[in-house]
Amino acid sequence: MLQRSINLRGLVLFSRYGHSFSKFFTPQAASSLQAVAEPATYRGDDEYADLNWDDLGFGLVPTDYMYIMKCSDNEKFSPGELNRFGKIELSPASGILNHGQGLFEGLKACRKEDGRVLLFRPEQNAMRMKMGAERMCMPSPSVEQFIDALKQTVLANKRWVPPPGKGSLYLRPLLMGSGAMLGLAPAPECTFILFASPVGNYFQEGKAPIKLLVEDECHRAMPGGTGGVKSISNYAPVLKAQTRAKSKGFSDVLFLDSMTNKYLEEVASCNIFIVKDNTVSTPATRGTILPGITRKSIINIASDHGYQVEERPIPVEDLLEADEVFCTGTAVVVAPVGSVTYQGKRVEYRTGDGSVARKLYSTLTDIQRGLIEDKMGWTVEVD
Repeated sequence: MLQRSINLRGLVLFSRYGHSFSKFFTPQAASSLQAVAEPATYRGDDEYADLNWDDLGFGLVPTDYMYIMKCSDNEKFSPGELNRFGKIELSPASGILNHGQGLFEGLKACRKEDGRVLLFRPEQNAMRMKMGAERMCMPSPSVEQFIDALKQTVLANKRWVPPPGKGSLYLRPLLMGSGAMLGLAPAPECTFILFASPVGNYFQEGKAPIKLLVEDECHRAMPGGTGGVKSISNYAPVLKAQTRAKSKGFSDVLFLDSMTNKYLEEVASCNIFIVKDNTVSTPATRGTILPGITRKSIINIASDHGYQVEERPIPVEDLLEADEVFCTGTAVVVAPVGSVTYQGKRVEYRTGDGSVARKLYSTLTDIQRGLIEDKMGWTVEVD
């Protein structure tokens, strides 16, 4: 296997002379991974992958390496290893396949003008995974292990980090119950996998304002459930409503609370904010709403810009009377909402230059890309 302390020079050698290094691979690693496609040879830090960086969407682009570490019997995770990106082998009785015992995170690495690469608030993702793992009865990597895995994965895939201003390298940590268990119980083994893909805009419309449909029949979470953690089981239930909305020309669905059907919760894949006069409001996270890291960052940035920020229950009526609406998330960043439709009524909002969303987006992305001073200490350089 590739040792945990492997450096980038070692990865270059491995990419060029992989067959000569076969002695480093354990039989277990060799049997559990099958190559999807042999990535092009890595030729150095300063070269980019052969990709059209001006045409990036939010789809999977297989990169060179992924990171894997395991934990058995609820002990601490063993040191992980880098493997060529490929398929994994799972028992059909694994916890993730049978009981949905799994979590995922999402964060990005951005390239600065000088070529260095920055992560954005990775410790927040690590702590959120720990919180979610506790809810899902799984062990989780330590914050140090989590960040070390991120750095190794970014360095191993550095040629896939888009040029400055062309996108970012999306990082997907996945924690799953990989051990076999026929009855309903926590899996005896858990696996942490981290893979990467270069991405551009999440919504197909690109930078155009998105169109939301308020969903008042289906719900994504209930009090006491898993809406407040990034469980894999949170996402498939939104697909029916989302697919139906997209077939009608909407970008996504905005869900309401499951108890009264009167208060905003979140969009299928991101958090929601409304603006009225000088006040920026977002639904309070009370166990049914994911505490987004971009959401948390925008709250701080908006306060620094002099806006009054509120975390509170937001009735649909406040949404319909807002001056501006926008979504936040790792994938969407800060996405302005051009219109919302609720029970057949369509309301349009302010977007474009001078909007609050534009100001907050600019500040956030300038910090992420290292274009302005990071006074918050949010960025971590990958070295």
